[in-house]
Amino acid sequence: MPSTENEFRLFVDGSWRAGGDGSYAVVNPATEELVGRAPEASPADVAAAVDAARAAFETWSRTKPSERAAVLFRVADVLLRRNDDFVPLLQAETGATIRVASSMQVPVAAERFRRYAHGALEPAVSALAPNAVPASPLAAGGLTSAVAARRPVGVVGCITSYNFPIVNLAGKLAPALAMGNTVVAKPAPQDPLGCLKLGEVFEEAGAPPGIFNVVTGSGAATGAALVASPEVDMISFTGSTAVGRRIAADGGPTLKRLLMELGGKGAAVVLEDADLAKAIPAIGSTWAFHSGQICTAPTRALVHRSRYDELVSGLARFAAALPVGDPLLPGTVVGPVISAAHRDRVEAYIAGAVAEGARLVTGGTRKEHATPFPDFPPTGYYVAPTLLADVTPTMTVAREEVFGPVVVVIPFQDDEEAVAIANSTDFGLYDYVFTADTARGYELAARLRSGSVGLNTAQRHPETPFGGFKQSGTGRDGGSYGLHAYSEMQAVVWQS
Repeated sequence: MPSTENEFRLFVDGSWRAGGDGSYAVVNPATEELVGRAPEASPADVAAAVDAARAAFETWSRTKPSERAAVLFRVADVLLRRNDDFVPLLQAETGATIRVASSMQVPVAAERFRRYAHGALEPAVSALAPNAVPASPLAAGGLTSAVAARRPVGVVGCITSYNFPIVNLAGKLAPALAMGNTVVAKPAPQDPLGCLKLGEVFEEAGAPPGIFNVVTGSGAATGAALVASPEVDMISFTGSTAVGRRIAADGGPTLKRLLMELGGKGAAVVLEDADLAKAIPAIGSTWAFHSGQICTAPTRALVHRSRYDELVSGLARFAAALPVGDPLLPGTVVGPVISAAHRDRVEAYIAGAVAEGARLVTGGTRKEHATPFPDFPPTGYYVAPTLLADVTPTMTVAREEVFGPVVVVIPFQDDEEAVAIANSTDFGLYDYVFTADTARGYELAARLRSGSVGLNTAQRHPETPFGGFKQSGTGRDGGSYGLHAYSEMQAVVWQS
């Protein structure tokens, strides 16, 4: 059985097993109550999952693309059918508002499985023009032809983030399986239960055993075992830059293929001709969307000095209008952050910024509020939507990823200064430009060292390549680029 009395089990080789090292508690960030107990995988559990994926790879990699597509389509169908089973669990373990949990988890994950079911049918071979090659000491001359073919990498270890657990996993799992790889998934420790429950979906969809395995753990050991295993060919990781560095170092001895989507410190460059009616809600999404726990959030508002006061006051009004509280209430926009430790981390950044000279406009730490916060539930890991003005580019809060509902405002005088400030951090994942002149915005985007740039919008395009410059990661996924990410190129040459 996948779970008994809230005690969840590992999913390995199409069957369920208790964690070899026991279990640990998964806590609801809003109520601080137990959601369930996740299995603590032992080294033997990880090895069994890797062995199962390796054995399954021999058959799955040779399965016809149409058959792989059929499996992924069935997974999407079952997941949607099980929506009402998943949403309460995902909401409870992530603390997401019911609006986000119901609209941005199961439907988006199912769409990713559907997208890569179609992706399995995309051409994987490109023909190269024949080349007349003269004779040489190497071989006889003749008309030489070749193709470039994408082949599966092998066993992929998918280590995912806590903010959108099944969505993030589906974004890795679906293209990996579509290309003929097999997967061992290691979800984030804070909210792994929905990812474990995906095993039920694969069972019901009739997926071959071993193509998808899930191991969980409360610390770094489970993921580290995946990275160290010589039988794991690739690691796909979403999470912090610090952990990404460790994965790169630990995967070096076996030359792991790496796809890493790491931290962000998004800059929203607001030019003097910008429409603030567009810029303010976009920047405000840092507060309004999953309490700022999203790596692409525009957390740094860089604004032309002529619009500085106007933007600060507009953002302050926007933040003050956001209902904060119980994520199960349909009107709630800002819920808790994932854990007490993360709440304390976010509050430390806020306090540090004020100590460095930033001006607290709205929000702040619990020291700025009654305890509990006014209108906040008496339990839960809440941080008020916080706006900091008079921030300089050298302040810690302007340089490091907070991953919470905190926006800083930094003035600039001209385009040169705006670009310099935007590019001044170690990150380069997603930036934004707001201007009435889209040609100017397009030219400015080319100067931003960032994997993506939004022009006058915070909306996403699902087919774009997604990934970061600098220390925001390596590689790209998304759309057909995701298929490329989970494949190796092979040249096949023949002579007529």
